[in-house]
Amino acid sequence: MSDSNFRRVPLLDELRGLVILLMVFYHAAYDLVYIFGVNWPFFSSPLMHWLQLFIATSFITVSGICCRFSRNNLKRGLLTFGLGMVLTVVTSLFIPEQIVRFGVLHLLGASMVLFALLEPLLDRIPTPLGAPVFGFLLFATLYVPYRAIGIPPLLFRLPDALYESGWLFPFGFPAAGFYSSDYFPLVPWLFLFLAGSFLGVYAREGRMPAIAYESHLPLLARVGRHTIWIYMLHQPITYGLLWFLFRILRQP
Repeated sequence: MSDSNFRRVPLLDELRGLVILLMVFYHAAYDLVYIFGVNWPFFSSPLMHWLQLFIATSFITVSGICCRFSRNNLKRGLLTFGLGMVLTVVTSLFIPEQIVRFGVLHLLGASMVLFALLEPLLDRIPTPLGAPVFGFLLFATLYVPYRAIGIPPLLFRLPDALYESGWLFPFGFPAAGFYSSDYFPLVPWLFLFLAGSFLGVYAREGRMPAIAYESHLPLLARVGRHTIWIYMLHQPITYGLLWFLFRILRQP
C-alpha cells in the first residue's frame, strides 16, 4: 500500500501488524517444539490450530485487499515470489528438514502476478459478486491438496494422475511423500486472495465502515507496513536466538 494514490486504510495496516506479530509467536513456538525438541503439549492444542488458521487466512485476505492499492502488482508479485525462492534456497541448504517448497510468500507473489495479468477480466465481474464467488471456489477446492473436490459431505475424488507428476505441487497437487514446512498452494488459496481483492474495491473507494479509516494503534500500523521484511527476517533471527539460548542452557 505504500505506493498508493488512494486514501490509506489504517485498520488494514494495524491488522497486518497484529497478524505478523502472531506469526512470529507461532513460528517461535514451532521452532521450540519441532527443531529444539521442547515438549509443549499446548502447541498441539485446538487453540493453536485455530490461531494458525486465523494468521494464514488473515494474511492472505489482507494481501488481496491491498493489491487494489498498488500501482504495480506485477513488480510486487515478482519481488515477493523471489523472496519466497530465497527462503526455499536457505531452508534447503541450512535446515533441509524444514524446507519451504511453496509457502505463503510463493503464494502471495504468484497471486499478485496472476491478479496483475487477470485484472481486466476480474474487473468485469460485478463487485458485489466477486467475494462470494471466489469464497465459494475456496471452500469447494479446500480438499484438492488431499485429492478431492467439493464441499463436505459431497466430496469427489480427483484422478491420481494429477498428483503423480511431482511438479504440480504449486497448484495444489502434491505427490505422495511431498513435504513443505510451509505449504500454501494456489488451489485453494488463490481464491481467498481474489476474494480479498474484491473487498479491496470497497476499501479503495472509501466504502468501508468509518472505523477502518481511523488510526487506533499507530505502532501496530507501523509494524504492518513492513510485514514482508519482518516475515523474511524473523525466522533466522528467532532460530538464532533460540539456538544461542539452548546452547547456553545445555552447557554443564
